[in-house]
Amino acid sequence: MDSVSSHDPFRADSEEPRFDDAEALRRHRMRRAALAYRLFGAYHWGEQGDGHISARDPERSDCFWLLRYGVPFGAATVRDLVLVGPGGAIVDANGNVDPGINITAYNIHWPIHEARPDVVCAAHTHTPYGTPWSANAEPFQQIVQEATAFFECHAVYDGEDVNVQSTDGGKRIAVALGEGHGVILRNHGLLTVGGSVDEAIGWFIMMERVAEVHVKAHRPQPISDEAARTSASVMAQPPMGWHAFNWALRARVPDPSVVD
Repeated sequence: MDSVSSHDPFRADSEEPRFDDAEALRRHRMRRAALAYRLFGAYHWGEQGDGHISARDPERSDCFWLLRYGVPFGAATVRDLVLVGPGGAIVDANGNVDPGINITAYNIHWPIHEARPDVVCAAHTHTPYGTPWSANAEPFQQIVQEATAFFECHAVYDGEDVNVQSTDGGKRIAVALGEGHGVILRNHGLLTVGGSVDEAIGWFIMMERVAEVHVKAHRPQPISDEAARTSASVMAQPPMGWHAFNWALRARVPDPSVVD
């Protein structure tokens, strides 16, 4: 069993636990990434292969783990993850005979990981509300509690390259993201990042909820910047992203051993 410092998985202030060695941390990140794919699958997101979650390798910081192409999100396991390096090369097939990837995932994720050394995980998929809202090419208004988690820390990428065919597009997305943890990709959907897999996926779940409110609320009354900033002092902190992921995981993937 991996040796890990004391870590209560349901504490609201939890973060990525500390492990004794890189291999244990690698296994942890891969497992959380596989669970994240399972959670997306439980929401019926990515059912057309339209999405990707990356988890940075703890030793090879220029590489990240990604689900091999063709595996349904709801069937993801740790074994289905492959390590992707510079140029989109597979540097560790993890025992897979067919380790192909969605190259668009590399084009989007690699520039983000390169630009943001603090980012462990990036997540993007096409969702029922995030994708429609992205067609407006507008940032979120402060019209619901979860929106304050993105107050002054999300942006809109206004490029028309909805099919990101090179890392140049990914670099432009990284610039738009800046130091935030969420970006609305015009006519495309949502993308989030975090200092752990749990945090990044939690932000994505919350961002989709905010998009849903924007699509459904016909006469929203935004709160003031002052009120939003006060709420953001709590809602925009990493533990809130972590907490959102872990609540959703318990509700929708009650047996985490399915990815082992």
